Amino acid sequence: QVQLVESGGGLVQAGGSLRLSCACSGRSITTLAMGWFRQVPGKGREFVAAISRSTSNTYYADFVKGRFTISRDNAENTVYLQMSSLLPEDTAVYYCAADRSYSVDFNSRKNRDSYDYWGQGTQVTVSS
Repeated sequence: QVQLVESGGGLVQAGGSLRLSCACSGRSITTLAMGWFRQVPGKGREFVAAISRSTSNTYYADFVKGRFTISRDNAENTVYLQMSSLLPEDTAVYYCAADRSYSVDFNSRKNRDSYDYWGQGTQVTVSS
């Protein structure tokens, strides 16, 4: 059974940086496509970034391009989300997700219904 555990969230001032980690157990991340989503109260979970399973293509929501970077460390079986130039509107609970699919289609990578496994989330709060 795949388990995902996020960490690295916290309180940061606008313009600052944070790095989120998603530690995976139960399966190698080299056999998974990985994604990050976020959610604020009263809204649905929205796509932030993803990395494909076999090609390591990366995908980003328009609102994070140039500010966030997704990467993975296969040896550590961990996926990261480096967040820079943070804005108050980036405040949310950030979730890591994993998908066994080989799809490299962007619509598939950004669709939360494509993902089989989810972490519990980590809170990111950006103060103005």
